[in-house]
Amino acid sequence: MKKKLLLFLVALAAVSVFIFFVGKSPLISLITVGALADSVNPCAFSVLLLTIGFLFSMEMSRLKVLKIGLVYVIGIFLTYILIGLGILEALSFFGIPRFVSKVAAVILIAAGLINIINKFFPAFPIKLKIPEASHERIAVLISKASAISAFFLGIFVALFEFPCTGGPYLVVLGLLHDKASYFKGFLYLIYYNLIFVLPLVIILLVASNKILLERVRLWRKEEGGGMKLISGLVMILLGLIIFFII
Repeated sequence: MKKKLLLFLVALAAVSVFIFFVGKSPLISLITVGALADSVNPCAFSVLLLTIGFLFSMEMSRLKVLKIGLVYVIGIFLTYILIGLGILEALSFFGIPRFVSKVAAVILIAAGLINIINKFFPAFPIKLKIPEASHERIAVLISKASAISAFFLGIFVALFEFPCTGGPYLVVLGLLHDKASYFKGFLYLIYYNLIFVLPLVIILLVASNKILLERVRLWRKEEGGGMKLISGLVMILLGLIIFFII
């Protein structure tokens, strides 16, 4: 499983880089790579799996688990869209110079380096994850086990994970500010965030089966470090491309 995942992600990154260099729309390629790097998000994965496990412990049907889980994903999706629109609006309103993508690229490279350091040195004090102080609030929302609480849980997770793991998103927003109109930027944001939440939807469909839930949890535990390493490498590569080429 680990080797297959690694080969798949490496191949995906290679194809994306190839599209960037030979394709007609390098912006789309960069947005795609950024969304894929951002989507490998252990924080959102963990909260979703905790929620599914808790719902099953309450003897809920798989259909009910799927509905509540989907509302959680929608909460993350809509929140990230609003964050993106807000940042784009702020960049335009304050007339920030159009080199913001270069600054975002530096931040992305730094975030990628932190991910790689965390993989090999777990005791490293700087970690890109949801703050420990928010875990109690997350537990309260999960315990309510309703669609409304799941939606707010998605909002809560998105707001707390963005400052920690939103490096690729920040780079894409910088690119959209520099190279796209506001309307096109909005469409690109929808495209980015559909890719961003796709792994969550896949995990929801798989893990909402009681038999497969433990396997997914085990996979998450075993592959978490590998995902961080791959995500970190993709972030650094993307940041270097944007800083030196775009």
